[in-house]
Amino acid sequence: MAISFKKVFCFLVLIYAIMAIPVFAQEEEEEDWSKYDDMELVDDKNVRRFAKPTIVGLSPTRFLSVSWDMQMPYQMTFSDIRLPASSGTGWRVDEEGNVAETARARFTGGIRFNSNIPVISKSNIVWQTGLNYMRVGYSIDEIQTNRITGASPSTYLSLPAVLNEKGLNNINWTNTVFLPMSEQHFLILQGAMDLSGTYDFGFQPLETIRWSLAAVYGKRVSELKRWGVGIARTYRVGNMNYVPVIMYDVTSTNRKWGTEILFPARVHGRYAFNKNSLLLFGYELEGQSYRVNEFSINDNSFEIRRGELRPRVELQKQLRGPFWAHFQAGYRIDWSFDADELPGGREFFRGFFGNQEFGMKNTLNNTLYFNIGISFVTL
Repeated sequence: MAISFKKVFCFLVLIYAIMAIPVFAQEEEEEDWSKYDDMELVDDKNVRRFAKPTIVGLSPTRFLSVSWDMQMPYQMTFSDIRLPASSGTGWRVDEEGNVAETARARFTGGIRFNSNIPVISKSNIVWQTGLNYMRVGYSIDEIQTNRITGASPSTYLSLPAVLNEKGLNNINWTNTVFLPMSEQHFLILQGAMDLSGTYDFGFQPLETIRWSLAAVYGKRVSELKRWGVGIARTYRVGNMNYVPVIMYDVTSTNRKWGTEILFPARVHGRYAFNKNSLLLFGYELEGQSYRVNEFSINDNSFEIRRGELRPRVELQKQLRGPFWAHFQAGYRIDWSFDADELPGGREFFRGFFGNQEFGMKNTLNNTLYFNIGISFVTL
């Protein structure tokens, strides 16, 4: 019997909410300062200090966040693809990428849930874990089909029709470990698993879990500056890729201006109006590899390599206490919406310079987008 996706997701959110109670809702007890009367100061030379995981002035860390993402209307084009004439081993594709279907997306977007829960928070190690969910729903009409020669309605599937009915879902589990090695030097390790596709009331094969890794070596120069370099295995532009990573976070001496950079994933400048509101401006890369169940046959996995470049501005404002709101406006630029057929679901490396042909060539026109949300944060 298929397990309800909605029930599983709500159950996982409930578990994380329970985990968060000791962190967010712990009652403060009145401190008895008299017990420290007989204590003496320790010689500073014998105390080992470690680099802190942040610097002054960074935007608040979001423990829990819920937001709504929406894109304005745009045109879509899709290349030819059809079921095999017999019980073959895969799709027959127009390798020249001729347009087979066009459509108009009236709405693209949906709810997003993010969490970042501290599991261990000590001076010599910080471990945070997060369960995240992102929905990309579609409202698509004006679907125009130019079927390939010999393709009958019984052997033809429409990708825009599938997206309109199913949409794309992503469940992500991310773990981040901060390891200080000295008072200035540190190491950041991050691992993530993603289950992405057109599933709704039941999960897709676990063989389609896509994993990402990143490692950054850095230096905390002062309370106002840190930098780092590293490498990442990522799906942020749809394809699996290996990229160098550059971190550069800095805050000006008057604490008004700053940067929050983890290149190439995201680059932001920062301006603080006051301690309760700030503005971020820059870009972020967003994407993942989504299995289309309706197109996946003979144990193969047909996956949309969704990647987006999002230049944007974001206003963050404190509502009350640890609750902050954000409003984001920007321009969604289509990096990739092409698709691959993966035999047996096995991934391969194309990178930026690989010459492997895509199984389907698709294009989304660029458009404006908006995101609004509320978060439980720590400063």
